[in-house]
Amino acid sequence: MAKWKLFLIGTAVFLVLVVVAGPPLLRAIPPRYAARWLPEPLLTIASPQQEVPILPTVAVPLDVSSLLGDPTPLAAPEVVVLLPTATTAPVDANATPAPTAVPPTATPSPEPTATAVPIPVAARLEGIQHIFQDWNNCGPATMAMTMSYFDLFVTQSDTAAVMKPNPEDRNVSPAEMAAYVNEQTPYQAMNRVNGRLDLLKQFVANGIPVIVEIGIDPPGEYRWLGWYGHYLLVVAYDDANQQFFVYDSWFGTSDVPGANADREGRNLSYAEVEAYWPQFNRNYIAVYQPEQAELVAQIIGADMDDTTMWDRSLTQAQADAAADPENAFFWFNLGTSLNAHGEYERASTAFDQARAIGLPWRMLWYQFGPYEAYYQVGRYDDVILLADVTLADRPYFEESFYYKGLALEATGQTAAAEDNLEKAATFNPNFDPAVMALAELNGDQ
Repeated sequence: MAKWKLFLIGTAVFLVLVVVAGPPLLRAIPPRYAARWLPEPLLTIASPQQEVPILPTVAVPLDVSSLLGDPTPLAAPEVVVLLPTATTAPVDANATPAPTAVPPTATPSPEPTATAVPIPVAARLEGIQHIFQDWNNCGPATMAMTMSYFDLFVTQSDTAAVMKPNPEDRNVSPAEMAAYVNEQTPYQAMNRVNGRLDLLKQFVANGIPVIVEIGIDPPGEYRWLGWYGHYLLVVAYDDANQQFFVYDSWFGTSDVPGANADREGRNLSYAEVEAYWPQFNRNYIAVYQPEQAELVAQIIGADMDDTTMWDRSLTQAQADAAADPENAFFWFNLGTSLNAHGEYERASTAFDQARAIGLPWRMLWYQFGPYEAYYQVGRYDDVILLADVTLADRPYFEESFYYKGLALEATGQTAAAEDNLEKAATFNPNFDPAVMALAELNGDQ
């Protein structure tokens, strides 16, 4: 009883402080604790205020027609995978799958001795443990779920300690996710862009878990938060109902946010994936056993080669932007692909177009192409502006500190550059670009 009295007294004191001090007191609470303890009305006040829902835009008229060239959508490779039997039943996830047939776009290789058959109309991975994430912890939680498929049971705290040492870090990149698997576990991971629905199905049909990064507009009680990036673990597909099943560390395994009402997984229609997956350039991370490396390479096909993958990504982005020129994400993907080709001037124009249309204000939490393009062409003020907007009230992004530091150094502001690079390296000691840039600035190299 004494504990309840102390709790009630503490609550009363807190409410008095809220009335007296108001929003400044609430905003002093770290967001991960505010989200856990405060009811929605107070959480709305406690959350850092965002004046606009989009990143700063570009006011000048843009001529982007030259970026599109003569875009022609890529024909999807024929979907054939070698399976143990030509069956439409779900595949046994514990069985060692046979090698797949090589997609037509891959480098020619000897004909397989087995008979190529279409993948089944439905397949499922069994034995995965669902895990609800802590605050801003979808990457580590999703990785912990993925490891459970291999009977490697780690917690999201275990994975986060490597992928995001600072609990306030709001993002774990796909490269960091793959690096965790390759460096910390007996298994392997491959991170690629420009995926397609049939590719996801091939992985599942062959007993290979695959993580996708997508954009989400949170439902129900979370709608006020606005657009976020999010990882999902694909656990099944069903052609008859045109849907995937996913394990979602935030919204659970049902259509009810935060609930595990359906062990089968939350259903995500093929149409929803087609709409939201391109917001992250159709990024995916395949996780597999070492002996499955050749199988994974055959499923991915020609996109195993970086140059080919980015060529195809560029062509797809051009086709997407030409078909839907008011979709800012398509122009962003075009900029990302042009960056990969070293065409920074054209990439800058593509990113300008994306900003002119309107990008979610959280966009640079996850993808950093505009920083790179603008820095490479000497638009340092744009780098600093976008970094300041992203870091305002949320100093939780090592990439923003890093690029701001580079831009400040380029403009001769050495002390400020060192400060930002130091913040990046301190916030995430595993972020090698900042550590190396800081060492170079200090003459350690």
